[in-house]
Amino acid sequence: MPRERRHRRRRWMRWAIGLILLGIAIAHSMILLQVVRVRQVNPEMTALMRERAREARARGAMPKRVQIWIPYERISPHLVRAVLAGEDPRFFVHRGFDWTQIREALKENIEEGEIVRGASTITQQLAKNLFLSTARHPIRKLHEAVITVELELIVGKRRILELYLNVIEWGDGLYGAEAAARHYFGRSAAHLSPEQAAFLAAIIPNPRQTYNPTLHPQRVERRRRIIRRRMPQVLIPVRFLPSASPRPFSS
Repeated sequence: MPRERRHRRRRWMRWAIGLILLGIAIAHSMILLQVVRVRQVNPEMTALMRERAREARARGAMPKRVQIWIPYERISPHLVRAVLAGEDPRFFVHRGFDWTQIREALKENIEEGEIVRGASTITQQLAKNLFLSTARHPIRKLHEAVITVELELIVGKRRILELYLNVIEWGDGLYGAEAAARHYFGRSAAHLSPEQAAFLAAIIPNPRQTYNPTLHPQRVERRRRIIRRRMPQVLIPVRFLPSASPRPFSS
C-alpha cells in the first residue's frame, strides 16, 4: 500500500510539473507573438509604462505619459553613439549578452560585497521594458534571457535600437528620445549636439532618482563627461548609422 501511494504521488507530481510547464509555455507564446509583432508594429504601451501608471494611481496621482515616436532615421547619430557608449558599447558585436561585461561586473560586485554594477545589454533592457516587471528575481531574469534571444533572432539590431530609443524612460512620465529632447532642450532628437546627446545618455540608468538631473546635477554631469569621452570610441557599422533630417524642429 505505501508503495502504491508513492507511485500515485509521483504521478501527481509529474502531472503538476507538466501542467506548470504547459502554463509557462502558453504564457510565453503570447509574448513570442508580441516579439514577432514589434518587428514591424510600434508598441502602444510597454510593461514599464503600465507599471508606472499603477504606481501613480496607488499614490492617488494621475498617470503621466509623454511619448512621441520618431523613426530611427530621424534620430541624431550623436544620440545613438552616446547611448551605446553609456549602456552597451559592444552592442553590434554580441548576440544579446556581453559576457565580457558580465564577468567584469560579477568580479566587481563580489569585491564590493554588493551589487554596484550591472551588465545588462540594450537588448536585455528592452526585453524587460517591453514585456516584464522591474522586480529582481531569478525567474524574471531567466524569462528576460529567453526574450533577449528572441529579440536578437527575430527583430534585429536596427529595430532593437529604434524600439529602445522610443520606449525607454527619460523622466517621470517621459518616454522616448523625441519627448526627452523636446523636454530638456526644446528641440527634436534629430538635432541633438554631442553634448546634449551625452547628457540624455547619462540619465538613462535611473532618470527619476539616482540620475535625476534636478536632484543630482553633479552626478549626472560626471557621467555625461565620461560618456562624452567614450563616444568617439564607439564603432557603428555604416548601415546602422541614422541619417537625421536637417529640418529644424518646430513645436
